[in-house]
Amino acid sequence: MARSLALLLALTAACSSRPSSGRLSITDDWGRTVALASPAQRIVSLSPSSTEILFAIGAGPRLVGRTAYCDWPLAARAVPSVGNGIEPSVEAVAARRPDLVVLYASAANRAAAGGLAALGIPVAVLKLDLGADVVRAARRLAALTGEEPAADSLVAAFDSSLGAVHARAAALPGRAPLLYVDVWASPPMTVGRGSYLSQLLEAAGAANAFGDLGASAATVSLEAVAARDPDAVLVIAADTLQPPDLAARPGWSAVRAVREGRVLVVDASLYGRPGPRMPLAAADLARRIAPLRWRSGR
Repeated sequence: MARSLALLLALTAACSSRPSSGRLSITDDWGRTVALASPAQRIVSLSPSSTEILFAIGAGPRLVGRTAYCDWPLAARAVPSVGNGIEPSVEAVAARRPDLVVLYASAANRAAAGGLAALGIPVAVLKLDLGADVVRAARRLAALTGEEPAADSLVAAFDSSLGAVHARAAALPGRAPLLYVDVWASPPMTVGRGSYLSQLLEAAGAANAFGDLGASAATVSLEAVAARDPDAVLVIAADTLQPPDLAARPGWSAVRAVREGRVLVVDASLYGRPGPRMPLAAADLARRIAPLRWRSGR
């Protein structure tokens, strides 16, 4: 399934429509009207998620700036970096002479949005926190780049592939494995039901050990983690070759999954951001946790 989705995304980009003339307009996630006289040709993308989406709909070659964290697809790394996506340098962004800047919807970015607007540079502010945000952002970016047919194909592939992963996982015998998502070590921090990662777990057929938390992320006690006795701990690492050693953390031997070596280390680039690869991440996680459905002792 992962290869099929990757191929479909590649074909989508290859077959995307050419930009057409005519005024384009969207309402972004801050309720602002973003209007262009013609499809954007010089784009600065200031979040890894929006960068992935732009490449997936065929607008990647028009990127002239990205953040230091935009590492996928590999072609994105050849785009000049302008630094951070939170409180970015207005001067560094403007130096790329963009006709569109895609900014992440963080309160910390309001000053940058105002500074770029004062220079006459169109700014689209997009909220990219959940799976549904990927679909909405793809359609808005397509409208500003003239890539609507490609976005339609991307959205169809995204929805059908994610649904297929979830259906296959739901059809498996046994119970949904309980996972603790390791966000921060000390104090322990994890995700609640209002988070992208919790959505990803559900799509893969897993249950979030702290899915009863309403916040997207929260600090919890180590005693609470041990008491909930997760089947495995999910560690999202920037470097999967040198992951953190949970067993070496003070007190973490109290968590049975850590004592017994049931720690799943996954790639932060694939798992850690909402984007077109969410179905790939869900399929990968479903494969990894399948053996846990029959774990005894619960």
